[in-house]
Amino acid sequence: MTVLDRYPHHLLASTLVAGLAFANVAHIHTVGLAVVGVALVFVLGDPRSTVRFTALAVALAAFGWWWGSGRLERLDRSVLSAHVADAGRFEAVVTAPAKVGRYRIRVFGAVRGYEGRRVREPVLLELPLGRSPPQGAVIQGAATVRAPRGPADGFDERTWLRHQGVHVIVRYTAWRQVGRRGGVGGVADRIHAWLGAAIACGVTGERRALLVGIVLGDDGGLSQSTKEHFQASGLYHLLAVSGQNVVLVAAGVLVLAWLVGVARVVGEVGALVGIAAYVLAVGAQPSVVRAGVAGALASIAWLTGRLGDAWYALALGAVVLLGWNPMLVFDPGFELSFAAVGAIFAVAPRVRARLAGYPLPDHLQMAIAVSGACGLVTAPILWFRFGQLPLLTIPANVLAEPAMPIVLTLAFATAALGPVTPAGAAFLSWCNGWVVAYIGGCARLIGSVPGAQITVTNPLAGPAVAVAIALVLGVVWAVVRVRME
Repeated sequence: MTVLDRYPHHLLASTLVAGLAFANVAHIHTVGLAVVGVALVFVLGDPRSTVRFTALAVALAAFGWWWGSGRLERLDRSVLSAHVADAGRFEAVVTAPAKVGRYRIRVFGAVRGYEGRRVREPVLLELPLGRSPPQGAVIQGAATVRAPRGPADGFDERTWLRHQGVHVIVRYTAWRQVGRRGGVGGVADRIHAWLGAAIACGVTGERRALLVGIVLGDDGGLSQSTKEHFQASGLYHLLAVSGQNVVLVAAGVLVLAWLVGVARVVGEVGALVGIAAYVLAVGAQPSVVRAGVAGALASIAWLTGRLGDAWYALALGAVVLLGWNPMLVFDPGFELSFAAVGAIFAVAPRVRARLAGYPLPDHLQMAIAVSGACGLVTAPILWFRFGQLPLLTIPANVLAEPAMPIVLTLAFATAALGPVTPAGAAFLSWCNGWVVAYIGGCARLIGSVPGAQITVTNPLAGPAVAVAIALVLGVVWAVVRVRME
C-alpha cells in the first residue's frame, strides 16, 4: 500500500497548507483560479487515482496560494500609515488583555474612528501608565500615529507587528472609556471576563495571576521575575493555552451531560459549544485554535460515526490559522505549537520505547518522553528566534506537568460551582492557589539554577552552538541505541 493510498487526505491538506504559506513568497490572482478550474476538470471518479489525485492536489495548492495572496493584500492595507506623526482624536476598541510596561501600557486594538472619519484598522495602542482598559472597551482620546521601530537590539518591531496585520502604533496622551464593543467580540469579552473572575474567586496576588495565565494564557499580571523563571526553566509553555485545556473543557461537558442523564449526542454538541466558547474566551492563539479544531473534529467524528485522525486534525488546524493570516507561519507561537505537537506524535513514542527497559514508573517514562521530545524539537526554534535555550526543561516538566491537570480540573470545577455555591467555589479556588504556587515554585527552583538557560548575544554563535548541540545529541542517541541493541 502506497503513501497515497494510506494518507490521501493528509497529503491534500498538506498541499493546501503549502499553498497558503507560499503566498508569503509571491502573490497570484486570476491565474490561480484558472489553474484550479483546469485541474478540477480532471477530478472525476476515484480521487486516489494518481492523475486525478495530482490534479486535485495542484488545485488545492493553487487555491491556497490564491486565497493567501488575497488575505495578505487585505492585511497589508493601512489607511493610517499615511498619517504617521499626525495627531488627532481617535476612537478604538481594545481587542486583547493589556500589557503593563515600565513606561507605558501596550495593548492590541482596532481604530474605529479618526477625526470624525470612519476608519477600520488593527493597531497597537500605547496608553499612559495608570489603570488599564478592559478587553472590549471602546476608548476615545487624543493620540498620535507612530511608525513601529525597525531592527534594534535583536528585535524588529515593524516586522513583528506586520505579521499580526498591524502597521502603526497609536499613542494616546489621555483616554476615557465610552462603551464596550458588541457582536461576537463582545460575547468573547464577557466570557473572558467571567471566566477570569470565576476561576480565581478565592486567590489574590501572584497566585491569581498564575492561575489566569495557565487557564486563559494571559500573562499580563505576572511579575517580570516570574516570567524570566518560567522562560529559564522551560516551563513558559504552561502559560500558553494548549490542547490539554481544550480536552478538559470537552471532557467536563461530557461528564456533566452523563451526570445529568442526557443523551451522548447532546453531550457532544455541548462539547462543541464549550470548545467554541473557550476559544472565544482565550482568543485566537495558535495553540488554542489548533487544539480547538482538533477537539471539534473529534466531536464531529463521533457524531458522524467516522474516526478522527490526529495528524489530519493538526493539518486542518494549520489550514484554519494560515487561511486567516498566512504570515502566522513566521510567528514563533505558531511554530512552537505545531512543532511540539508533532514531537508528541512522532518522537515521544520512540523515546518512550527506548525507556521501556529502565526501572521507572510508566507515568515518569511518559513525562520524560514527552518533555524530552518537545524540548529537542523546539530547541532550534527557541535558539534562532530568541537566542535562548533552556537546558533543564526535562526535570522542570517532570516536576510541574503532573500538577497541570489538577489546576485545570479545579479551575473549571470552580467556574461551574460558582453560580451554585460561591463559598464552595472560593474553597476550590483557594486549594487551586496552592497548586499553582507549586508550579511557580518549580519554575523558580529550576530557573534559578546557574546555567539553566543559555543566552546568545552574538548572532554568529547561534548556528555554531546549535550544530554542536545537534552533534552531541546525535552521539548520545547513537550510544544509547547501540547499548540497547
